[in-house]
Amino acid sequence: MTSSDRTGEGTSTALPDQVGVIGGGRMGAGIAQAFLAAGARVEVVEAGDEAAEAARDRVSAGLEEAARRGKLTGEVAEALGRLTLVDSPTQLTPDAGLVVEAVPERADLKVAVLTAAESVLGPDAVLATNTSSLSVTELAAALQRPARFLGLHFFNPVPASKLVEVVVAPETGADVVAAARDWVRTLGKTDVVVRDSPGFASSRLGVLLGLEAIRMLEEGVADAEAIDAAMELGYRHPMGPLRSTDLVGLDVRLAIAEYLAGTLGERFTPPQLLRDKVAAGELGRKTGRGFHDYAED
Repeated sequence: MTSSDRTGEGTSTALPDQVGVIGGGRMGAGIAQAFLAAGARVEVVEAGDEAAEAARDRVSAGLEEAARRGKLTGEVAEALGRLTLVDSPTQLTPDAGLVVEAVPERADLKVAVLTAAESVLGPDAVLATNTSSLSVTELAAALQRPARFLGLHFFNPVPASKLVEVVVAPETGADVVAAARDWVRTLGKTDVVVRDSPGFASSRLGVLLGLEAIRMLEEGVADAEAIDAAMELGYRHPMGPLRSTDLVGLDVRLAIAEYLAGTLGERFTPPQLLRDKVAAGELGRKTGRGFHDYAED
């Protein structure tokens, strides 16, 4: 069975009735919100009462904001009524059709939660990772059913972002890719299919631009406002590379850059300024300060 499309943006009924999301942080909550808004029942895995309540609050706030903007068909309470919080991937409903992992960018952590989820799901379930840079092929190697696994790289903020990279590993089944593309479109988003390689398409290009912008700032070529304005006004980027880094999180961008430097070469070596800001706790919007100041936001 599949859920009906409640977004008002199509007539597809492709979404699974039951979707799991492992991780209730900003990305996980956004992914959960997208599937709830489209009519699915969603289980979010977040250990501990405090973390689970924070995850529920993030999803609730996102749905309320969507309703205020006229982007939600139906009532917030009805959508929230289809949300469940569980403590562990092993508590996911066995008949979930799709489970998306959205935990921090650590391969060992991702493998742990993915293998735990796989152990309780039916053989036809699809597992997906939301990694922005780690090897989907290497994650798949830890699974019993690699043909049912792929990358679904959502972008931050998930509800407003139109793009989802569908990352295909060598053993990913063609039927899984087709289903994933259909699900992305049912969410009202656009799918871009890429072969598994370090950084995929978006992170590889986006991080390289962001690192060069940080080097320019480090060298005193221009200030942060000017660098961002040059790309926003000159190249029609909706957000400059430094503001984009602030949104993603400087710690997240540093981790991705270090991984890409190790796999693709020194052109991805993080600038010292990025390391210094992360060490100082200036991580971007989530801490109120990064390359720009968000204290009053």
